[in-house]
Amino acid sequence: MHTILEHISQTGVVAILRGVEPSLLVPLGRALAAAGVGAIEITLNSEDALSGIAALQTELGGKLPIGAGTVMTGDAARAAIEAGASFVLTPHLAEETLAVCHETNIPAIIGVMTPSEMVRAYHLGCEMVKIFPAGTLGPNYFRELRGPLPQIPTMAVGGVSAANAAEFIMAGAKAVGAGSQLVDLAAAVRGDWEAVQAKAAAMVEAVRAAKI
Repeated sequence: MHTILEHISQTGVVAILRGVEPSLLVPLGRALAAAGVGAIEITLNSEDALSGIAALQTELGGKLPIGAGTVMTGDAARAAIEAGASFVLTPHLAEETLAVCHETNIPAIIGVMTPSEMVRAYHLGCEMVKIFPAGTLGPNYFRELRGPLPQIPTMAVGGVSAANAAEFIMAGAKAVGAGSQLVDLAAAVRGDWEAVQAKAAAMVEAVRAAKI
């Protein structure tokens, strides 16, 4: 497994930044890193997403991976990688995006929902899949998947909170990804970085305890 995916599996929490005011990205990233978040994802449907990826990579790239999310096409993947993304996530089974990531030796976490999509992504070389929407499917879905498909690492995204994150980990997910349930944007807007850090740390601690 790629070292970045190993890191995400070990730390267990990816912060998803969508629609964040560009001027807040760097201080927000610092607060999330201080809370123990394992990686940060900036979605490409955010304002100035590529510039944000570049800024966070410069500021925090030595501490934790900075990735691009909601990557819909191969061209978008190339642009994100050129901006400095060290990993890529998609909401769907994006074969073209996965091919670009292979060419550039950048790990891709491909979005899937069904076992058939999981196996297809795995056979195409995806080393970790993103099960979405995890909250709708529930932790037991991950537990059931482990029976026939234990060789495919999973990440739970969509509807994950500090209250249920541990359940997904104990059910078999290697990591969880979350946006508003992890990132207190209202606190960030008012500059309350302690509150931002506290909210993120709650999920980090829940996941850490579940991995022991």
